[in-house]
Amino acid sequence: MRDAFIKSLSELAKTDPRIMLITGDLGFGVLNDFAKNYPKQFLNAGVAEQNMTGLATGLAMEGRVVFTYSIANFPVMRCLEQIRNDVCYHNANVKIISIGGGFSYGPLGISHHATEDISIMRAMPGMTTVVPGDLWEAAESAKALINTEGACYLRLDKSHAPRTEDKEKEFIIGKARCLVEGKDLTLISSGGILEVTLEAAKQLNKKGISCRVISMHTLNPLDEEAILSAAKETGGIITVEEQTVQGGLGGAVAEVCLEKGSYPKAFYRIGIRSTKTSLAGTQTYLRKAHNMDENAIVSHAVSLIEKKLQLTS
Repeated sequence: MRDAFIKSLSELAKTDPRIMLITGDLGFGVLNDFAKNYPKQFLNAGVAEQNMTGLATGLAMEGRVVFTYSIANFPVMRCLEQIRNDVCYHNANVKIISIGGGFSYGPLGISHHATEDISIMRAMPGMTTVVPGDLWEAAESAKALINTEGACYLRLDKSHAPRTEDKEKEFIIGKARCLVEGKDLTLISSGGILEVTLEAAKQLNKKGISCRVISMHTLNPLDEEAILSAAKETGGIITVEEQTVQGGLGGAVAEVCLEKGSYPKAFYRIGIRSTKTSLAGTQTYLRKAHNMDENAIVSHAVSLIEKKLQLTS
């Protein structure tokens, strides 16, 4: 995803001198061409994410559109005070790019697992929060963020779903994308785990369970219409996200349903339910360990359908 995003950002930087990219001393294999082609639009702030965020805010307040770039937790939790008090308070045009979302850097352990960032960032005042699910969404998000005024957070994943641009002509922040139609259940997915969600939908279809699959690539603002339609038109909702279920996609969907009085016939949140992710291993291994792989999605979907049938029989 990062390659697709940087390629798109590089194309935009050709004609928009406002664009600045600041790295926290990493990504050189990916950022070399950008730095070479646009030396006046690139800075290396070093391993100093708090300073990077303050610097980005100052540049943004002078008319720049500034992208900060680092691994997973570092541009978020290490400098949360600067994000809240500098970026958000001033509604600065700073776009925080987090690479390696979820368990992307699984073998490196909890310090590199981005498993609470969505909950944190969607709670920040005025923070547009975007979590692409495939390469097309990642590439299109560059243009979308530039055209979105104020603070933004973009979470990029190592994994991704197959390209789905033929399903929609336009990527719109705050507008979910329905990739598969279905009536028995709706699977609402956010981020690279969309690939697993789509595979689970195929397996469920073989079992006679028709699933609507929605890519909820924006967590703030949230597409309430897509959620309410799923609650009304299908037999239930399962949310799928590679982060803690506290305060993430699942919580956001539940909030909308309850506040609008549109209750799904069945509901379940798939995500991290343990208090900490002390395991280390590949992204695939950790998804399975935390009951977030396609088999877990299929199992929960079948269970929801069976319970619903029992209640109505």
